[in-house]
Amino acid sequence: MLSPIDTAAVIRDGGAIGRHPKQIHEAVGWWLGACLVVTLKASGLAVAHDGHRVSARFADRLCQGAINAQHYACTVHLLGHASEQELLATAKGLESPAAWLSTEPTNDTVRIRLYTRHGTLLDESTGLSDIRDLIDCDHVPIPVNTKDKGTIESWPPPMADGARS
Repeated sequence: MLSPIDTAAVIRDGGAIGRHPKQIHEAVGWWLGACLVVTLKASGLAVAHDGHRVSARFADRLCQGAINAQHYACTVHLLGHASEQELLATAKGLESPAAWLSTEPTNDTVRIRLYTRHGTLLDESTGLSDIRDLIDCDHVPIPVNTKDKGTIESWPPPMADGARS
């Protein structure tokens, strides 16, 4: 692993949390996206963030990890800046897992909250320990080939005239 983290300290409480850049860095977003897709065998994922510039960078990396997760060809539905409630409502409608990213502006503590397709926060029994183990053992899923790469789609999708639905 090029930039190791203390997985026990960072991968916890339903996802990941740590101060950027000392405890957590953008690659963690990639790792979580790829590991979440593989652990939950997800063909779709809803992603949103709080609008903070650091959250947006982590969200971008998480989306890249998700679309490059082995052979899953995951479709990421990127809401961009949206509330956690909006994200969960969207994920419920899509019947997909979700990831919400936020950053504490006073100290750059990044929190990535991961949700199952049922809208519950990931815990040790629903995949969080599997994700921690994959990262800890440097077994973050990588793409199998380009035809199995997923896509990132803005959500909600644009209407024919370019407006948002």
